[in-house]
Amino acid sequence: MYFFALIKIISKKFDIFAKKFKMATTADIRNGLCIKHNDKLYQIIEFQHVKPGKGPAFVRTKMRQIESGKVLDNTFSAGHKIEIVRIENREYQYLYQEGNDFVFMNNENFEQINIPAKMLEKPKFLQEGMICSILFHAEEETPLVVELPMYIISEVTYTEPGVKGDTATNSMKPATIATGAEIKVPLFIDNGEVIKVDTRTGIYVERVKN
Repeated sequence: MYFFALIKIISKKFDIFAKKFKMATTADIRNGLCIKHNDKLYQIIEFQHVKPGKGPAFVRTKMRQIESGKVLDNTFSAGHKIEIVRIENREYQYLYQEGNDFVFMNNENFEQINIPAKMLEKPKFLQEGMICSILFHAEEETPLVVELPMYIISEVTYTEPGVKGDTATNSMKPATIATGAEIKVPLFIDNGEVIKVDTRTGIYVERVKN
């Protein structure tokens, strides 16, 4: 009995190991797939299988690097082996800053994790209680990148006095919002006003009426 139980355990572990390190080919490429390429993680955002009249077939792809967000054009020869990496998006709530780390909490199990500042592209747009999407390497259970909500609503804490009657949005001035981020706002925006900001670009969107 012990012998068969041991064989079963070893077989199960081998299956997990084989699945984890399974190599796929270009036939498995699809949008959203995450692969390891040149020791970096990329997500496929576009692909096209090409069969030219002469020469071997290939796959033309656009891949976004997970950590930097940079998009790379890359061509794989048909049948080329690729390493698939399983990733998962999980929602976490931002709690507070602790030194150079930001502390987030999983709202399902209340587990807290520390995320280094380098993993957030624009940490100054973080707001206490904000729900963010954290991308995890599923096999290694390690966070890869933090995505903030597309927009935030925040108060202007300091800017030069507004120009009454000037509602033009093509002339801009510096402003600091409640999160500590510095952005550009139209001349008519004044201290204490609440505005909407695009977290991806840091660009003012509109004034929010109370």
